[in-house]
Amino acid sequence: MLDEPSLGLMPKLVTQVFEVIERLRDEEGLTILLVEQNVYNALELSDRAYVLQNGRMVTEGKAQELLESDVIRKAYLGM
Repeated sequence: MLDEPSLGLMPKLVTQVFEVIERLRDEEGLTILLVEQNVYNALELSDRAYVLQNGRMVTEGKAQELLESDVIRKAYLGM
């Protein structure tokens, strides 16, 4: 489990951290439980996602579907 691995890091380091997580997943075959407020990076890396708001799950599904969802894009990605 990784809890907010990007918290407080400069953008360059955030990119590096997520690259390492991706390598651990792909090359080592690790299952990773990721808790992350950086929605875009988390969804790009994940297979499935659970979106929490005020401690309650508001939606869940395949990460790519959530990334493409208008609701998620507007509420969490500012798009």
